[in-house]
Amino acid sequence: MPEETHACRDESPEYDRFQRLESADYDRVDEFLREHATFTAREWALARLCADFRTKTGVEMTRIGENLPDLVPFMSDQYTRQAVYQAQRSFADKVRRAGATFLYGAYGGFLTADEVDEVTYESTEVAKFLLEVEGASVPHDREVTVEQRVKEAMESVHGASVDLRYDRCPHCGTELGDDAA
Repeated sequence: MPEETHACRDESPEYDRFQRLESADYDRVDEFLREHATFTAREWALARLCADFRTKTGVEMTRIGENLPDLVPFMSDQYTRQAVYQAQRSFADKVRRAGATFLYGAYGGFLTADEVDEVTYESTEVAKFLLEVEGASVPHDREVTVEQRVKEAMESVHGASVDLRYDRCPHCGTELGDDAA
């Protein structure tokens, strides 16, 4: 995201990223996220704030923590700099693990092509919904670029998966059939 589009850099003094959740209860937001994503409401809000309040010298974690209840309607407590950092790291770690889990499932043949398509579609819809809730939108050209990158990555996964298949078992030499990959 280009620096000039960050919400914290707008002329308006009020941060309105989560305004659609003005009357939302933390537990309901958390429950929705736990049902559709691997991260919590705390991790989501703080990761988003860290991305929005990133400066050339780093992230303004103290500022985020001290102003959290004013920045995110469903958050009621202030956080320390360390708590903000921990939530941001936890979010990033979960994103990486979710990606590795998905790709392992695809590489390892645990998911059919239709299942990969279904997971990708559902993931895209949840991601778009979360961005909409944040009051953001994804420009069409950005959406096309991301979809193209995902397509290329999945084609690479498929190619690597095919390359991993053996004609014979590498351990005992038994010939494997077409359906034994």
